[in-house]
Amino acid sequence: MDVNVRELRYFLAVARELNFTRAAETLYVSQPALSKQIRALERSLRVELFERRSAGVTLTRAGAELVPHAEQIIDVWEGAKRSISKASDCTLVIGMHTSPGRGLLPTVRAMMVADCPEVELELRQVAWSDRTAGLADQSTDAAFVWLPLPRPPYRWVTIAREPRLVALPKEHRLASRESVSIGDLLDEPFLALPGSAGPLRDFWLALDERDGHPVRVAAEITDTEETYEAVASGIGICLLAAGNAPIFDRGAVTMLPVGDLGPSELVLAWDERHCPPLLETFASMCERVASDTVLSR
Repeated sequence: MDVNVRELRYFLAVARELNFTRAAETLYVSQPALSKQIRALERSLRVELFERRSAGVTLTRAGAELVPHAEQIIDVWEGAKRSISKASDCTLVIGMHTSPGRGLLPTVRAMMVADCPEVELELRQVAWSDRTAGLADQSTDAAFVWLPLPRPPYRWVTIAREPRLVALPKEHRLASRESVSIGDLLDEPFLALPGSAGPLRDFWLALDERDGHPVRVAAEITDTEETYEAVASGIGICLLAAGNAPIFDRGAVTMLPVGDLGPSELVLAWDERHCPPLLETFASMCERVASDTVLSR
């Protein structure tokens, strides 16, 4: 089986750090996910690349031999992407966990086409397990994501600031309320993003507002449809942004404001080290449309 560029990036991160946990942090992935990818690479190559000991990680002879070749392959690939970008400077790949909605993309797309008739926006759905929606491995040029996100290397413009709501099954004991507080929810079973989402998972579990009260995680969810079904069936509750409420408004779920939680912030983000043609134009248009239509709440 041929290896892929992502596996080589992961390998080099571990080779530089000689520590799986630190390497995972630099890649914004979970340590188990990183270990799984390295094992897959070793199986493909039929060699061990690292010696794993209680004292730490070291490169094997085969691992040391692979380092310069992996670096060369990635350099060549990055050069190829830069050349392709120059040859097709009207193409942007936009990642997202859920659609930004809010009337944004149709308006911005029309503005972009007016300036550059050949513009192409390729929209790519990315799993919630990747909190950067493709920015970390450069599979996307920009992404609609929820903060928190580290700055640097990421820059962003704000699309919307929205209250956090709680989604409950219709028969829940709190469903008849007009609003709730985080104190009302502390002992409830929560649906959580995958562990690899890191601080984003913590934000949607309201860990900072719990004052040390532990969270009960009933299940992990990976997409919107799965989340709706889990709430509707009573497996757990979850927090969501007010702008995403229409996605859940299907009869079996009630959504209430959580009065003492700070707002969520939807942004268009990009890696400041990777700025293809038209990206800043796209970002400024998104910011202007969001402001002009009073999308922030």
